[in-house]
Amino acid sequence: MDADLYPFESRFVELDGHVVHYIDEGSGPILLMLHGNPTWSFVYREVIAALRDRFRCIALDYPGFGLSVAAPEYGYKPDDHAAVVVAFLDRMGLSNLTLVAHDWGGPIGLHAAEQRPDKFERLVLANTWAWPVNGELRAEMASRVMGGPIGRELIRRVNLFVNALIPAGHRRRKVSQPEMTHYREALATRERRNACAILPGAITDSRAFLADIEDHLTLLDQLPTLIVWADGDMAFGDKDRARLEEKFPNHTTVVVHGAGHFVQSDAADEMSEAIRTWWGNSATE
Repeated sequence: MDADLYPFESRFVELDGHVVHYIDEGSGPILLMLHGNPTWSFVYREVIAALRDRFRCIALDYPGFGLSVAAPEYGYKPDDHAAVVVAFLDRMGLSNLTLVAHDWGGPIGLHAAEQRPDKFERLVLANTWAWPVNGELRAEMASRVMGGPIGRELIRRVNLFVNALIPAGHRRRKVSQPEMTHYREALATRERRNACAILPGAITDSRAFLADIEDHLTLLDQLPTLIVWADGDMAFGDKDRARLEEKFPNHTTVVVHGAGHFVQSDAADEMSEAIRTWWGNSATE
């Protein structure tokens, strides 16, 4: 680990046979940050560095991602990751939380929050979703191609998601080679890439899980919600943002113009400032 790029103390907790890595920085209201695919807590590093003077920032890696190690026979499916997040909340005794979720972190975190709604007070949702993909051609094709045998093999053999998606998901800036090394080394072996290879297919294979999340959003939909939306995203578009806004009517939306999918890395300053401003405005209402 490069201490300049990731200047945090790594912590570990054993949960159901997994060794789960997390960082816990700063003090104040708790922001629980959940990543997507193929990233890990590293993707939030600049946001955490910017906010830890005001907030307690907790970011964990799902088993098989980042510095976490999965127990044998782990499934790497989104419902598996959500169960680990619930176990983490219970073990750490966390409450009064703000969920900060991106990409797969949205469904995973929202499902966990629906299991423990008393623990959550606010939501920050960035380029994510909370419903099953039904008839959305681009998403279904991506899921079937990258989640099929050839796509999974390419991910496992050549680390395709890291090597292709990380650069493509940054539109404002070019990802440095040291940054790419941190993403590559987190998924450095064929076995480690199982975690990354399973999730594309889950977009269509986990419809029941995603439908259950949507069905239970009434447990969360009145929470104050900040939607941070990168409009240069290759995966999510305006229709997805509008649907999130409909699902969470008590929302404030900040559009980050020209930023790519990994908005918390591509436009860290704007995402950090959006959270600070929204929190400050909410506190004075």
